[in-house]
Amino acid sequence: MDSQDHLLAEARRYGYIEGDQVWLRPLLDLPARQVGQVKESADASLVYFAQRFTLFRTKVEELLQKIEESENKGSFLMKALHLKEQVGSYDALGDFEDLYRRLTEAEESIKVTINRNREKNLATKIGLIQEAEDLHDTIDWQGGTEKLKDLRQGWIKTGPVEKHLVDELENRFQVAVDAFFARKKEFLAEKKAMTNRVYDQYKDLIHKSEALQNSNEFEETTRKLKQLQQAWKEIDGSLPRKQANDLWTRFRAAHNHFFERLKVHIESKRQELPAASSGNPGEDNLTRKRALVAEAQALLKQPMSSAVARAKELQAAWKKVGPVRGEESDRVWEQFILACDKVFEMSALEHYMRKRQPGPEQNTPQEQATLRIQALREFIKYDQQEQEVLNENLDKLNDSPGNEAFRTMLQGKIRAFDRKIRTKNDLIAMFQQQAVG
Repeated sequence: MDSQDHLLAEARRYGYIEGDQVWLRPLLDLPARQVGQVKESADASLVYFAQRFTLFRTKVEELLQKIEESENKGSFLMKALHLKEQVGSYDALGDFEDLYRRLTEAEESIKVTINRNREKNLATKIGLIQEAEDLHDTIDWQGGTEKLKDLRQGWIKTGPVEKHLVDELENRFQVAVDAFFARKKEFLAEKKAMTNRVYDQYKDLIHKSEALQNSNEFEETTRKLKQLQQAWKEIDGSLPRKQANDLWTRFRAAHNHFFERLKVHIESKRQELPAASSGNPGEDNLTRKRALVAEAQALLKQPMSSAVARAKELQAAWKKVGPVRGEESDRVWEQFILACDKVFEMSALEHYMRKRQPGPEQNTPQEQATLRIQALREFIKYDQQEQEVLNENLDKLNDSPGNEAFRTMLQGKIRAFDRKIRTKNDLIAMFQQQAVG
């Protein structure tokens, strides 16, 4: 049977001639319908409409092949639906029912793929939201900003989800992003305000020093300048390195100027400074100091407001106790100052945590401990930065006798930062035990 005979047989199977009209037999739920008119002859007309079906079938099969080979099958859904609609209206004779079935199977397969992809996209977006929300308590602002930048890129690249979920997901993701940047903005504003306060404190000490640098009241001015040096040492906060160096240089210049004048004055008067005498410590002084150590070490278990006040009272009491001989003096002092430092550092930490979260804490004790560990590590970074500036300033000092007071002051302040860092690490170790539960 040649192709023409085959086409004629197919045409007669699915269609027929009635009068001068070519009809397609009923298919699916559709009644018989007219597809054309007889032109040259009945057989030629039947073959013509069978050939038209062949063209239509080729279009369907080409589309099905593309769907099969494509990774993005969802992009062909509308084309499949369009061809499926044409099944009921295309003027041709052939097995439209088979084409309809194949297009329906393709449509269902595409929808399954689309739904599967949307479920996958939903899971991905929920994961991105959770990662953004996990930044709620971080104080690593640079790392958090980079993380959110990556999460945004991931969000953009993730495909669509069900339409009724779009607004809810977008809003939840944006709320998490906005919350991080609001906290970052508040932190930077607070840091700037603190920097301004620190700068003003340093400038005030500089102005007072410069006002005294030409004084001829040598004994009184020496006492005042040493008080200013101690006040400089006790300023709590950091500045940008260049700014800190410039202020320190100006402060040191005023003091150097006065003490060079003092040196000349002493030489001209040929005065001798009386040597300080040391008393003989009594044995009971060690017992009294050990008692103060024990009480200071117990303060961490008290409310911070009363603990800080009591620590200051204990420090005042310590000064009134006489000296202790030998190595035990250093040991008991180290124990005492470490215990007091822990109280002051703990008080500063709790003040910071209350500012971050005004109301009662909703976290578990383990979570609270973890948050405090994060904060203490961030504080240690600032301590180390400021200590580095002090070390640089110490290295710049020449061996002039006029710089000896500054050298001693800088070394004292560096040791103070060593203590602060060690104390914070001790508190971190304490909170790590709590975090483990």
